[in-house]
Amino acid sequence: MKATNIVTTLSLLGLAGAQSTASCSSTLSANYPAPSVADGYKATLIANDLTDPRSILFDSEGHLLVVEQEVGIVALTLSISDERCISTTGRRTVIADESLNHGIEFSEDGRLLYASSPDAAYRWEYDAQEQRNTSEPQVLITGMANSDHTTRTLLLSRYEPGMLIVTRGSTSNIDALASDIETGHSQIKAFNITNATSSSPYRFEDDGVLLGWGLRNDVGIDEEPTTGGIFSVENSVDQMERDGRDIHNTNPAEELNFLGYLNGTESPNTGANFGYPECYTAWDTAIIPNFEGEVGDQFAIDSSDNDDQCSDRQTSRLSFQPHTAPLDILFNEAGTAAWVSFHGSWNADPPVGYKVAVVPFEDGMPVAASTSIHGAVDVLSNADLGECPDNCFRPVGLAWDAQGRLFVSSDSTGEIYVIERVDGEPTSASGSNATGTIPEASSSGGGGAGQSTETGSGASPSETGAAGTASMSAFVVGLGMLALLI
Repeated sequence: MKATNIVTTLSLLGLAGAQSTASCSSTLSANYPAPSVADGYKATLIANDLTDPRSILFDSEGHLLVVEQEVGIVALTLSISDERCISTTGRRTVIADESLNHGIEFSEDGRLLYASSPDAAYRWEYDAQEQRNTSEPQVLITGMANSDHTTRTLLLSRYEPGMLIVTRGSTSNIDALASDIETGHSQIKAFNITNATSSSPYRFEDDGVLLGWGLRNDVGIDEEPTTGGIFSVENSVDQMERDGRDIHNTNPAEELNFLGYLNGTESPNTGANFGYPECYTAWDTAIIPNFEGEVGDQFAIDSSDNDDQCSDRQTSRLSFQPHTAPLDILFNEAGTAAWVSFHGSWNADPPVGYKVAVVPFEDGMPVAASTSIHGAVDVLSNADLGECPDNCFRPVGLAWDAQGRLFVSSDSTGEIYVIERVDGEPTSASGSNATGTIPEASSSGGGGAGQSTETGSGASPSETGAAGTASMSAFVVGLGMLALLI
């Protein structure tokens, strides 16, 4: 599972950490402007020439497995020199299957490999030393095919071993079938695969434990490690209009959703209706006609439908800038930070997203209030969003290695990056309880530079203008000065 290979003992950092003097000059370079990195971090390109790499995960022997769309699953062998330079020294095809397009997971002992196609979830026996499957695929779940949003993310619960969580999105931008709970559209479910057999696989729409519905396209999902809380990140609708006014550039928000627990802890969020396709999350409240709510509240497409109909729908825990397209979420072992990859927009003007950000967590929940637009902090971003999407990296999958380094795939450029802290401490140690390890929040709220310049009454993101990516050094310097004063 995602947390299997995270370093198990993390020391939370202070401001006085020693800076690493070792340098590493990668032999690889991107054919677009190098990404910008927050103060205290560095990013290195360690693999390229992959075919649309999506989800990534380390096996028990330290090989990085990558889902390549229209290829299957490959394993990359990594080498680390004395100067801590990381390079790719080998590449092996593990599963040659063009239908595998996104999801990947391992059993806790690393001996079972899971992957998904648009219609099904599979399992193989796996030999990490040989980097190969040792069995034929076992079909676990079927009946998930859509004409749109075809990725099926897989996550094995740490708190309820044997429960495989599977995401399924909508079949169109606004999918009327998602209003019917029986269709299985726009839902997240968990399936007990302990004794599953290929002769009688689960059907997604009929079986499983419902974790949430009315979730348009929640691709990224992870389990908060200290409480077992399940969080997903949602891609909301495009081309939004309300009462005849085009509000799509800054509404509705992308979402961080809390789905409750599988460990027996009761939560009203478990199995709740999160609104789609009737209700959507407000980001730029000033430009929504006939709307009196605040950031994070839900509204209907047409005000004549009465927004009160959304009052019984479960709201998101945190809002992200519209069209930034969050595709993965990955917690550190301490539960102090959730890293999120933002794949980037296709219909926002100017472009937004195309970055990796971190959401500070505390006591199992985000530090930021649900009304905040600054809940995520940018760490890796494209220097010029005007070059996107054609000439920039587009992050998708996130994975920790055993040393707490964060690996990131970029599908459109066929690359893998690694994000490290320059002081030599694990990236996975960064978090809300680790003083100075998260840079200052930018006004983009983790969703990308460049807000709409449209204005209206009341405080809203549209009033901030094209903020760009904020400087990330002031926060650390400020804390250092404060420490001296104290």
